[in-house]
Amino acid sequence: MPSFCNIRPVKPLDSFIIPFRGLKPGLHKYDLQIDNAFFEHFEQSEIREGELTVHIDLEKEERMLLFQFTINGTISMPCDRCNETICIPIEGYEKLIVKFGVEFLEQDDEIQIIPESEIQFDTAPFLYEYIHLLLPLKRTHAEDDQGNSLCNPEILTKLNELQHNRVQDPRWEKLKEVRGKKEEGRGI
Repeated sequence: MPSFCNIRPVKPLDSFIIPFRGLKPGLHKYDLQIDNAFFEHFEQSEIREGELTVHIDLEKEERMLLFQFTINGTISMPCDRCNETICIPIEGYEKLIVKFGVEFLEQDDEIQIIPESEIQFDTAPFLYEYIHLLLPLKRTHAEDDQGNSLCNPEILTKLNELQHNRVQDPRWEKLKEVRGKKEEGRGI
């Protein structure tokens, strides 16, 4: 049997596992690519498509690992307003401190403790989280120079029609009246 038949197939997220046991103390650099296959491994991911580069500076010290992640690229997601795909630029910098201890423990967002017996560290779940944290809260198409949305115009028209035809719940009007009387009584 040829020797290449014994080669274990590389799993898509294996490249995000950093073996540190044999590394000398000092700075080590890694460059990784994130594509659609990365996001497919996370079932709950909002992101399905993306092209990102990750640069990792790993400072190995005797009792800890200091990771500095630089993330750049774009992801594609549905627009919150019109549901058509938009490209969102992603750029960020994150830091993670990994200390050695008795068992796995998350001290806080930036400090992880792993057992002394570990020989590698999986950066994939942290990168997944960092990328999601870099997403803007409002994911909509940009506006043109006149302040008009670049969303699908047919969808915007339909949304405006629905907004104007919406029946107002009369209970809200009563609450507004009560609030207005309360503010008048306080001299506001």
